[in-house]
Amino acid sequence: MVFLVGKWPIHVQVSHYAGVACKRLERIGFGGKRQPRKPTTDDIDQARIQIFRQSMFGNTLSEVMTLQKERFPNRQLPWVQVALSQQVLALNGRETEGIFRVSADVDEVNALKAKIDNWELPDASTLTDAHAPASLLKLWYRELYEPLIPDALYAACVAAGTDFAACSRALHRLPPINRLVLTYLISFLQQFTAPEVVSQTKMDSANLAMVFAPNCLRCTSQDPRVILENARKEMTFLKTLITNLDTSHVQDLL
Repeated sequence: MVFLVGKWPIHVQVSHYAGVACKRLERIGFGGKRQPRKPTTDDIDQARIQIFRQSMFGNTLSEVMTLQKERFPNRQLPWVQVALSQQVLALNGRETEGIFRVSADVDEVNALKAKIDNWELPDASTLTDAHAPASLLKLWYRELYEPLIPDALYAACVAAGTDFAACSRALHRLPPINRLVLTYLISFLQQFTAPEVVSQTKMDSANLAMVFAPNCLRCTSQDPRVILENARKEMTFLKTLITNLDTSHVQDLL
Protein backbone atom coordinates (compact mmCIF):
# COMPACT_ATOMS: atom_id res chain seq x y z
CA MET A 1 0.00 0.00 0.00
CA VAL A 2 1.27 3.50 -0.90
CA PHE A 3 0.38 6.29 1.51
CA LEU A 4 -0.21 9.71 -0.01
CA VAL A 5 0.55 12.86 1.97
CA GLY A 6 0.09 15.92 -0.22
CA LYS A 7 0.97 15.45 -3.88
CA TRP A 8 3.59 12.71 -3.49
CA PRO A 9 3.76 9.24 -1.87
CA ILE A 10 5.28 9.43 1.61
CA HIS A 11 8.47 7.59 0.62
CA VAL A 12 9.09 10.10 -2.17
CA GLN A 13 8.57 13.00 0.23
CA VAL A 14 10.98 11.53 2.78
CA SER A 15 13.63 11.11 0.09
CA HIS A 16 13.03 14.67 -1.15
CA TYR A 17 13.19 16.20 2.34
CA ALA A 18 16.36 14.25 3.16
CA GLY A 19 18.04 15.55 0.00
CA VAL A 20 16.99 19.13 0.68
CA ALA A 21 18.13 18.88 4.31
CA CYS A 22 21.57 17.60 3.32
CA LYS A 23 22.00 20.36 0.74
CA ARG A 24 20.95 23.10 3.15
CA LEU A 25 23.24 21.79 5.90
CA GLU A 26 26.17 21.71 3.49
CA ARG A 27 25.48 25.23 2.28
CA ILE A 28 24.99 26.90 5.65
CA GLY A 29 28.24 25.26 6.78
CA PHE A 30 30.13 27.22 4.17
CA GLY A 31 28.02 30.27 3.42
CA GLY A 32 28.10 32.37 0.27
CA LYS A 33 31.84 32.95 0.56
CA ARG A 34 32.47 29.17 0.47
CA GLN A 35 34.54 29.45 3.63
CA PRO A 36 33.86 26.96 6.44
CA ARG A 37 31.92 28.44 9.35
CA LYS A 38 29.89 27.18 12.25
CA PRO A 39 26.13 27.45 11.51
CA THR A 40 24.22 29.67 13.92
CA THR A 41 20.99 28.65 15.63
CA ASP A 42 19.12 30.95 13.24
CA ASP A 43 20.84 29.27 10.27
CA ILE A 44 19.64 25.87 11.46
CA ASP A 45 16.09 27.13 12.11
CA GLN A 46 15.95 28.65 8.63
CA ALA A 47 17.29 25.44 7.08
CA ARG A 48 14.61 23.43 8.90
CA ILE A 49 11.87 25.69 7.55
CA GLN A 50 13.31 25.57 4.04
CA ILE A 51 12.98 21.79 3.92
CA PHE A 52 9.26 22.38 3.49
CA ARG A 53 9.39 25.80 1.82
CA GLN A 54 12.41 26.51 -0.31
CA SER A 55 14.01 29.92 0.06
CA MET A 56 15.06 32.33 -2.66
CA PHE A 57 18.15 33.07 -0.59
CA GLY A 58 21.29 30.93 -0.56
CA ASN A 59 20.55 29.15 -3.83
CA THR A 60 22.06 29.39 -7.30
CA LEU A 61 20.49 31.66 -9.91
CA SER A 62 19.27 28.65 -11.89
CA GLU A 63 17.62 27.25 -8.75
CA VAL A 64 15.93 30.59 -8.07
CA MET A 65 14.59 30.69 -11.63
CA THR A 66 13.33 27.10 -11.33
CA LEU A 67 11.70 27.94 -8.00
CA GLN A 68 9.66 30.78 -9.54
CA LYS A 69 8.90 29.10 -12.88
CA GLU A 70 5.46 27.78 -11.94
CA ARG A 71 4.37 31.09 -10.40
CA PHE A 72 6.05 33.40 -12.94
CA PRO A 73 6.61 31.33 -16.10
CA ASN A 74 7.38 34.32 -18.32
CA ARG A 75 9.75 36.25 -16.09
CA GLN A 76 13.32 36.51 -17.35
CA LEU A 77 14.72 37.93 -14.10
CA PRO A 78 14.48 36.64 -10.53
CA TRP A 79 11.29 37.99 -8.98
CA VAL A 80 13.10 38.61 -5.70
CA GLN A 81 15.69 40.83 -7.40
CA VAL A 82 13.10 42.96 -9.19
CA ALA A 83 10.71 43.12 -6.22
CA LEU A 84 13.36 44.33 -3.76
CA SER A 85 14.82 46.80 -6.26
CA GLN A 86 11.37 48.29 -6.83
CA GLN A 87 10.76 48.46 -3.08
CA VAL A 88 13.92 50.53 -2.62
CA LEU A 89 12.70 52.99 -5.25
CA ALA A 90 9.12 53.05 -3.95
CA LEU A 91 10.37 53.94 -0.47
CA ASN A 92 12.31 56.92 -1.82
CA GLY A 93 15.69 55.22 -1.76
CA ARG A 94 17.03 57.85 -4.13
CA GLU A 95 16.35 60.46 -1.46
CA THR A 96 17.70 58.43 1.47
CA GLU A 97 21.12 59.38 2.81
CA GLY A 98 23.51 56.44 3.00
CA ILE A 99 21.28 54.10 0.99
CA PHE A 100 22.99 50.68 0.64
CA ARG A 101 25.67 51.77 3.12
CA VAL A 102 23.61 52.26 6.28
CA SER A 103 22.47 49.04 7.92
CA ALA A 104 18.76 48.48 8.42
CA ASP A 105 17.01 47.27 11.55
CA VAL A 106 17.68 43.52 11.78
CA ASP A 107 14.10 42.68 12.79
CA GLU A 108 12.72 44.65 9.84
CA VAL A 109 15.05 42.87 7.43
CA ASN A 110 14.14 39.43 8.82
CA ALA A 111 10.42 40.21 8.63
CA LEU A 112 10.79 41.38 5.03
CA LYS A 113 12.81 38.28 4.16
CA ALA A 114 10.05 36.05 5.55
CA LYS A 115 7.46 37.85 3.43
CA ILE A 116 9.57 37.66 0.29
CA ASP A 117 10.08 33.93 0.81
CA ASN A 118 6.28 33.65 0.90
CA TRP A 119 6.04 35.56 -2.40
CA GLU A 120 4.52 38.53 -0.58
CA LEU A 121 5.30 42.23 -0.61
CA PRO A 122 5.01 44.27 2.59
CA ASP A 123 2.09 46.58 3.18
CA ALA A 124 3.01 50.21 2.61
CA SER A 125 1.94 51.03 6.16
CA THR A 126 4.29 48.48 7.75
CA LEU A 127 7.49 49.19 5.82
CA THR A 128 8.61 52.79 5.49
CA ASP A 129 12.41 52.55 5.62
CA ALA A 130 14.23 52.09 2.29
CA HIS A 131 17.23 50.70 4.15
CA ALA A 132 15.34 47.44 4.83
CA PRO A 133 14.82 46.34 1.21
CA ALA A 134 18.25 47.78 0.34
CA SER A 135 19.92 45.61 2.99
CA LEU A 136 17.94 42.54 1.96
CA LEU A 137 18.78 43.09 -1.70
CA LYS A 138 22.49 43.13 -0.87
CA LEU A 139 21.99 40.00 1.23
CA TRP A 140 20.34 38.21 -1.69
CA TYR A 141 23.31 38.92 -3.97
CA ARG A 142 25.79 38.04 -1.24
CA GLU A 143 24.10 34.75 -0.33
CA LEU A 144 23.90 33.40 -3.87
CA TYR A 145 25.50 29.99 -3.52
CA GLU A 146 27.48 30.59 -6.70
CA PRO A 147 28.64 34.22 -7.08
CA LEU A 148 27.06 36.47 -9.67
CA ILE A 149 30.49 36.64 -11.33
CA PRO A 150 31.48 32.96 -11.64
CA ASP A 151 34.89 31.95 -10.33
CA ALA A 152 36.06 31.12 -13.87
CA LEU A 153 35.60 34.75 -14.94
CA TYR A 154 36.78 36.44 -11.75
CA ALA A 155 40.34 37.05 -13.01
CA ALA A 156 39.14 38.58 -16.28
CA CYS A 157 36.85 40.98 -14.42
CA VAL A 158 39.41 42.23 -11.92
CA ALA A 159 42.00 42.57 -14.69
CA ALA A 160 39.66 44.72 -16.80
CA GLY A 161 39.95 47.74 -14.51
CA THR A 162 38.91 51.00 -16.16
CA ASP A 163 39.07 49.48 -19.67
CA PHE A 164 35.38 49.43 -20.57
CA ALA A 165 35.94 47.28 -23.65
CA ALA A 166 37.58 44.63 -21.46
CA CYS A 167 34.79 44.94 -18.89
CA SER A 168 32.21 44.53 -21.65
CA ARG A 169 33.96 41.44 -23.01
CA ALA A 170 33.99 39.90 -19.54
CA LEU A 171 30.31 40.73 -19.09
CA HIS A 172 29.37 39.01 -22.35
CA ARG A 173 31.25 35.87 -21.33
CA LEU A 174 28.92 35.39 -18.35
CA PRO A 175 26.21 32.71 -18.50
CA PRO A 176 23.00 34.29 -19.92
CA ILE A 177 21.12 34.48 -16.60
CA ASN A 178 24.17 35.91 -14.78
CA ARG A 179 24.66 38.50 -17.52
CA LEU A 180 21.00 39.52 -17.38
CA VAL A 181 20.96 39.77 -13.58
CA LEU A 182 24.19 41.78 -13.48
CA THR A 183 22.99 44.12 -16.24
CA TYR A 184 19.73 44.71 -14.35
CA LEU A 185 21.72 45.48 -11.20
CA ILE A 186 23.88 47.98 -13.09
CA SER A 187 20.75 49.58 -14.59
CA PHE A 188 19.27 49.85 -11.10
CA LEU A 189 22.41 51.42 -9.63
CA GLN A 190 22.65 53.89 -12.52
CA GLN A 191 19.41 55.42 -11.24
CA PHE A 192 21.35 56.58 -8.17
CA THR A 193 24.18 58.33 -10.03
CA ALA A 194 22.45 61.53 -11.14
CA PRO A 195 24.01 64.55 -9.36
CA GLU A 196 20.70 65.57 -7.76
CA VAL A 197 20.34 62.05 -6.32
CA VAL A 198 23.94 61.84 -5.09
CA SER A 199 23.51 65.19 -3.32
CA GLN A 200 20.88 63.53 -1.12
CA THR A 201 22.17 59.97 -0.77
CA LYS A 202 25.89 60.84 -0.54
CA MET A 203 26.43 57.66 -2.57
CA ASP A 204 28.16 58.27 -5.90
CA SER A 205 29.18 55.57 -8.38
CA ALA A 206 32.41 54.86 -6.48
CA ASN A 207 30.53 54.37 -3.21
CA LEU A 208 27.90 52.19 -4.89
CA ALA A 209 30.64 50.05 -6.44
CA MET A 210 32.41 49.77 -3.09
CA VAL A 211 29.22 48.49 -1.42
CA PHE A 212 28.11 46.07 -4.14
CA ALA A 213 31.41 44.66 -5.42
CA PRO A 214 31.88 42.25 -2.47
CA ASN A 215 28.36 40.95 -3.07
CA CYS A 216 28.95 40.23 -6.77
CA LEU A 217 32.56 39.07 -6.93
CA ARG A 218 34.28 36.60 -4.60
CA CYS A 219 38.04 36.45 -4.56
CA THR A 220 39.20 32.93 -5.38
CA SER A 221 42.31 33.28 -3.21
CA GLN A 222 42.48 32.70 0.53
CA ASP A 223 45.56 34.93 0.87
CA PRO A 224 44.57 38.07 2.85
CA ARG A 225 47.03 40.17 0.85
CA VAL A 226 45.50 39.10 -2.47
CA ILE A 227 41.98 39.63 -1.12
CA LEU A 228 42.87 43.16 -0.01
CA GLU A 229 44.63 43.99 -3.27
CA ASN A 230 41.77 42.65 -5.38
CA ALA A 231 39.07 44.48 -3.42
CA ARG A 232 39.90 47.75 -5.17
CA LYS A 233 40.07 46.00 -8.56
CA GLU A 234 36.61 44.52 -7.96
CA MET A 235 35.27 47.99 -7.16
CA THR A 236 36.91 49.46 -10.26
CA PHE A 237 35.32 46.81 -12.51
CA LEU A 238 31.85 47.49 -11.13
CA LYS A 239 32.30 51.28 -11.22
CA THR A 240 33.36 51.09 -14.87
CA LEU A 241 30.16 49.23 -15.71
CA ILE A 242 27.99 51.65 -13.72
CA THR A 243 29.58 54.60 -15.50
CA ASN A 244 29.61 53.28 -19.06
CA LEU A 245 27.27 50.34 -19.66
CA ASP A 246 24.21 50.84 -21.87
CA THR A 247 21.42 49.10 -19.95
CA SER A 248 18.43 50.45 -21.86
CA HIS A 249 17.41 46.95 -22.99
CA VAL A 250 16.71 45.77 -19.43
CA GLN A 251 15.09 48.85 -17.89
CA ASP A 252 11.55 47.55 -18.36
CA LEU A 253 12.41 43.87 -18.18
CA LEU A 254 10.74 41.59 -15.63
